[in-house]
Amino acid sequence: MILDIDFVSDFVCPWCFIGNERLRQAIDEVRHDVADLEEIRVNRLPFFLDPDTPTAGVPYRPFLDAKFGGRRKADEVLARIAEAGAPDGVTFAFERIATRPNTLNAHRLTYRAQSLGHTPDHVNALGHALFAAHFQEGRDLGDNATLADIAAAAGDDRETVFAYLESDDDAAAVRRMAGQIQQQGITAVPFFIFNRKLAVSGAQSQAALGAAILQSLHAS
Repeated sequence: MILDIDFVSDFVCPWCFIGNERLRQAIDEVRHDVADLEEIRVNRLPFFLDPDTPTAGVPYRPFLDAKFGGRRKADEVLARIAEAGAPDGVTFAFERIATRPNTLNAHRLTYRAQSLGHTPDHVNALGHALFAAHFQEGRDLGDNATLADIAAAAGDDRETVFAYLESDDDAAAVRRMAGQIQQQGITAVPFFIFNRKLAVSGAQSQAALGAAILQSLHAS
């Protein structure tokens, strides 16, 4: 059996970071339990929570305060997110984040890695590193030098990646893909599609994602 997973997310979405980790755990469990599972392919698809974010990004804390109706309410939301992630080992350092970035080039990185046929482990490591860089290290995902460093740490050639990011290569393709995803009715992330048969919306539990994977594998 082959497991194909479409994982729609944005790197500035904290629930997507949690969903990314829960998906990893669910995959590990299924891989252990399903003996005839030959291959698992995770296709990372782009979504823009705020498509109008300027290229240079916007100040993070003022953005949150405006979005949630003040500092106190924003703090409450962040506390709930941190509490939700803790059981799955997902930690957040919101206080370290200075910029809410435009994520086009971060999505271009995963698009490039997948287009070049990099291994699933490489692509997944890159995806995790991008989430961690933003939410745990407070690094600016809108800065091409930062993105090139992240890609290099995941095993890519830094100078090649930096030159790619400085160009417009694949930018139109990534925007077009994100537009097509929204046209399919996906308006919130994270969003998971298992074997083109079963869709799951939101950062569901590891158990729920695992059950959905098993259902999709055994669907006729």
